[in-house]
Amino acid sequence: MIDAEEVRRRTQRVKQRIADAGGDVAHVGIVAVTKGFDSSAIEAAAHAGLAMIGENYAQELHGKWNEMATATKTAVEVHFIGRLQSNKVRQLAGLVDVWQSVDRSRLVSEIARHDPGAAIFVQIDVSGSATQGGCPPDEASSLVAAARREGLDVAGCMAIGPQGSPPEIERAFGEVARFADRHELEHRCMGMSADLEAAIRAGSTMVRIGTALFGNRPPRNISTRGA
Repeated sequence: MIDAEEVRRRTQRVKQRIADAGGDVAHVGIVAVTKGFDSSAIEAAAHAGLAMIGENYAQELHGKWNEMATATKTAVEVHFIGRLQSNKVRQLAGLVDVWQSVDRSRLVSEIARHDPGAAIFVQIDVSGSATQGGCPPDEASSLVAAARREGLDVAGCMAIGPQGSPPEIERAFGEVARFADRHELEHRCMGMSADLEAAIRAGSTMVRIGTALFGNRPPRNISTRGA
């Protein structure tokens, strides 16, 4: 069970980190990464005034949603932030408000089919890690154009930072911010608990925070987590 008051206190510390890095707390959104935790994490996030939650697994999200009070469901916006299998889109449509990890044309087509007009973020690979997903930077413009042709709302772009020094991470995030500017995308979702400051300095408008809010994630139950 997640301690809601502790999450509220930690939320204030995260906001202070954003401010100390030069960010405008009123305009930098915090996605509370509740993946891997039970539904009490979502309840705690809502209690702390965090309106966006981040989930990775279809089956896990459905299980939590069925446990939550209606008031909490209406208080939060669900962002799907993990690598997404195209055959899971139908299962998630109606639960997901923002599809953050769109990195290929097949996903664009599936989302347009099952969730017409949905808000999406194009995930750009600046880490070079095959396991994290993301569209190669030189293909991202074509993906944005394809999504717009399909009638989707390309609301922003997302990236996972590379391993490296803070200046190296900041340079990679800067590439994403410039991409967003060129394509007139409102949101740049960059930065997590460990690299929040570099992301803010590079122009992030949204950060994905798990550990700094909820502590270490418990081991996943592979048989029930879904994908």
